[in-house]
Amino acid sequence: MSKLAKMLVPALAGTAALVGVAYVGANRIAPPLVPYQAPVPVAETQPEASDAAVEAMVAEVKAPPVPADGTARIVQAAAPAPEAAPEPVVLDLGRPALPEEVAAWDIDIRPDGAGLPEGSGDVWTGEELYVDNCAVCHGDFGEAIGRWPVLAGGQGTLTRDRPVKTIGSYWPYLSTVYDYVHRAMPFGNAQSLSDDEVYAITAYLLYLNDLVDDDFVLDRETLAGFEMPNQDAFYMDDRAETEYLEFIGEPCMENCRETVEITARAAVVDVTPEDEAARIAREAAATGTDSGVTEADAAVEVAAAAAEAVTEDGATPLAATATEDGPDPELVAAGEAVFKKCASCHQVGEGARNRTGPALNGIVGHPVGAIEGFRYSNALKTLADAGTVWDANELAAFLAAPRDYAPGTKMSFRGLTSQEDLDAVIAYLGTFEE
Repeated sequence: MSKLAKMLVPALAGTAALVGVAYVGANRIAPPLVPYQAPVPVAETQPEASDAAVEAMVAEVKAPPVPADGTARIVQAAAPAPEAAPEPVVLDLGRPALPEEVAAWDIDIRPDGAGLPEGSGDVWTGEELYVDNCAVCHGDFGEAIGRWPVLAGGQGTLTRDRPVKTIGSYWPYLSTVYDYVHRAMPFGNAQSLSDDEVYAITAYLLYLNDLVDDDFVLDRETLAGFEMPNQDAFYMDDRAETEYLEFIGEPCMENCRETVEITARAAVVDVTPEDEAARIAREAAATGTDSGVTEADAAVEVAAAAAEAVTEDGATPLAATATEDGPDPELVAAGEAVFKKCASCHQVGEGARNRTGPALNGIVGHPVGAIEGFRYSNALKTLADAGTVWDANELAAFLAAPRDYAPGTKMSFRGLTSQEDLDAVIAYLGTFEE
């Protein structure tokens, strides 16, 4: 045995004997160990609710008390129970609308006149209101400024490829005109017009479209009975009985026709909108005639006229060409100012061309209805056939009251009431040679 073993063996034996004595002593002093058990709660004693109390609680949930102030309550359905009807939830929000509030929203006008208010308006009152509230966008005569809608004219264009849809040419019911003006106009200040003012503007719009005379008065009865020219062109949507049946069958995918015919060319279809030649070809193919002034064309022309009407010094170049042998320069200058009322439809001077009205170079002394390229009304054609000439007297009579002078004329201008203005504008027109 080595020296190390001789030293450790007695030490280990002594330690083992000491541990054994300590274990035996501990078992005799400490109590025996038992498994842990969590404490069990003890319920407090509760009195049982009576049947009457339970029924009262259920009744309160189903029919909550009504507030003392009588306000309305918004009821929201609660999440449905699996086998029970949803229980209502009262939010106590809002109140019933007052009759005055309902009336403020109920402003629609029906085609039969239902909803029209009492009141009336005449054409001339309507003209003044129109100039103040509408002309800035729609032009003095409904011809439109820029891209705003054209309101007058367009009769006979609905079958063309570029129809001009106006109140006179397209709208089926006059009640719609009244309702729209009342509801949405003037732009930016809607519903600011009185009932009489709406009647008057509606009457003037009819006048601009040659549908009434200048002494016409519009009121509840006349509006309800008024028939628009295009009313019969509208009908109930019957596509469910007509077109739909054509598309629900099995489509033909091959050999659908015995022969194939080319019905249009790409140049005519005009797949490049900026191609002016293609546009003209398309119009000719579609109508067989020149469609004339369109909304877009008119807008461009009006914008061009506005730019040309005012120069830096406020005078048109040709006005300054009056010579000493010609008319009184002051009279010509006055006529130039008067002519601004005509400039939205007529042009004079170098480069003048037909627009809504004919170009007026050389108009003084010119035969009536004979400006090349302009399509005159039947009224002017009748005067032309009679050999009428636009001398100073004829021009003065026409410009003073166009519709009285030539009933049926397309010129919607009311007329010049001042003899000084008539003399001046005729003198001014006389300075322009054809």
